[in-house]
Amino acid sequence: MRSPRGIEYNPDRNFPPKGRPVKKRFLLLASSFCFLLGLSALALSAQAAPSAQIGYSTPTPGTDGRIIYIVQEGDNCLRISLLTGVSVDDLIRNNHLDQNCTIRPGQELLLGFGVSGQASPTAGPSPTPTLAGPTPTPLAGGKGTVCLLIFDDRNGDGLRQEEEAAVEGGAVSLTSADGLFSRSETTVGGLDPATGEPLRVCFDEVPMGEYTASAAVPEGYNPTTALSYSFTLAPGDTSQIAFGVQKSVVPQPSRPAPSPLLGIGGVLLILGGIGLAMVAWRLRKP
Repeated sequence: MRSPRGIEYNPDRNFPPKGRPVKKRFLLLASSFCFLLGLSALALSAQAAPSAQIGYSTPTPGTDGRIIYIVQEGDNCLRISLLTGVSVDDLIRNNHLDQNCTIRPGQELLLGFGVSGQASPTAGPSPTPTLAGPTPTPLAGGKGTVCLLIFDDRNGDGLRQEEEAAVEGGAVSLTSADGLFSRSETTVGGLDPATGEPLRVCFDEVPMGEYTASAAVPEGYNPTTALSYSFTLAPGDTSQIAFGVQKSVVPQPSRPAPSPLLGIGGVLLILGGIGLAMVAWRLRKP
């Protein structure tokens, strides 16, 4: 059949195509949606990066001297090893873990043994006594002086450096083996402006004999040396004993590591959107 203008017309043909404009619009909308969704997934993946780690100090040992670490969400043995200084092999051996060092959040891991707050420990560096040489002639009555110090062990090596000052708020005590002599004082912080030396607690007129010096850690600190030291005081001696402590740092909970699937999914959605856009463009061509 021909139209009045001489153009052949076939009623069986669908001209112009009815479904093609709708299909084009659908493909364009789908490609745009996939592209925007992919960009959103990549943005979320970038924002989910974990926060920077802060410093960490080994927890205070319990009454039995054990140092325990509580596994946090996202922890693994390598991270704990870098954080605490305990090797992965020691973590596996101390906690009877498998060769893969499998751990779970909330699990208690034994890091080692340190100084107990209630018992006289043997682990850890001993406080370093400084004994002044005795005078040729003993003091009358056979007495001496004992000076005790709690210092801020900033580098945690158990040895006092020149810039490491006294810490206030702790307590030191001196007790004789026979129990007849016992004194205790609260520590003060800082350095003596005249000498540059830390402010020590000194006990004068201490009778000669066997003594035990001990220290109580101020709140917010962990010990870096043993908290008790036994020694013999000779007539005329001046004994200086230092106990090291270090500020406790509470680790902030780290945000969970981003899943790599989130970024991969974003890339795939973007590629899918580009593909749909190309198909729509080709369908628009005559």
